[in-house]
Amino acid sequence: MRLFFLLYFRYHTCMVDLEKYIKNKKTAYLAGEYERLVREGEELLRLSEKDPAMKDLVEEEHKKNEEQKKAVLAQMESIFTAGIEEQVFPREVILEVRAGAGGEEAALFAETLASMYEKYAGRQGWSFRKIDVSESDLGGLKEGSFEIKGNDVYKKLRYETGVHRIQRVPATEKSGRVHTSTASVAVLPVRQTTEIEINPGEIELTFARGGGPGGQNVNKVESAVRVLHKPTGIVVRSTNERSQQQNKTRALSILVAKLQQMKEEEENRKISQERKGQIGTGDRSEKIRTYNILQDRVTDHRIKKSWHNIETIFAGDIEQIIEAFK
Repeated sequence: MRLFFLLYFRYHTCMVDLEKYIKNKKTAYLAGEYERLVREGEELLRLSEKDPAMKDLVEEEHKKNEEQKKAVLAQMESIFTAGIEEQVFPREVILEVRAGAGGEEAALFAETLASMYEKYAGRQGWSFRKIDVSESDLGGLKEGSFEIKGNDVYKKLRYETGVHRIQRVPATEKSGRVHTSTASVAVLPVRQTTEIEINPGEIELTFARGGGPGGQNVNKVESAVRVLHKPTGIVVRSTNERSQQQNKTRALSILVAKLQQMKEEEENRKISQERKGQIGTGDRSEKIRTYNILQDRVTDHRIKKSWHNIETIFAGDIEQIIEAFK
């Protein structure tokens, strides 16, 4: 019986892959506690072999030891799994909205989309911050970058990337002709760990006076940052942080997210045949949705599904659309 007891203990101890928990900063302490319990269990086994009279007591202590190990193991696995989930579906994204075809009408539409996502973020309890915004003459949005943080933010918004199209009669249109305008949306996940490394020699930094929060000081110093990634030509700006260093850090994190997205898009193109028929999540040139004002209808062309009541949708009530992609 003691031999079986010993073999059972050692078999199940060896089956636990402690290495992954030891390497993970969030579980390293618990892994140490698990190892301590393993040593304690082995000591109990040696005690039972030396003194058979203590069999009952040892078995009782061993039972407690096993329960403690299971509890610690379950806690480690929960934290580890949550870390994997966070890597796949991070809690932070950069939302980019850019006016497309349609001139001032496209800029006004882009502003409407940005406002829609901001209101949706509020409904979800997420934080929503401007990073850099360029406005048109009539208050539209030429292009804008926004930081959104919160639970399930990338999981919910990842299918919003692509070209959005609006069909409506502009207020300035006297003949009643319907105009079609577009705006592109990109949702870039900001992951805690990435394989992307930026060579300092491949970037060019320029500074300008910022226009974000921070009182008069923000306009007196060159706090706004523009980053050019020479190999790809990608330009990133951050103007809304309080200091030059904060804007630089934010701009570089966005650049990493963009480069990561480019890498993933390239990998997706390589296996495009395997993905044929699947819902796209990364191609910002793909026309994904039409907002038809006259017909009060929003249609997503990927899943061929429509919704009505555009006013409430533009007011941030897009959960029904988000849920349709689950």
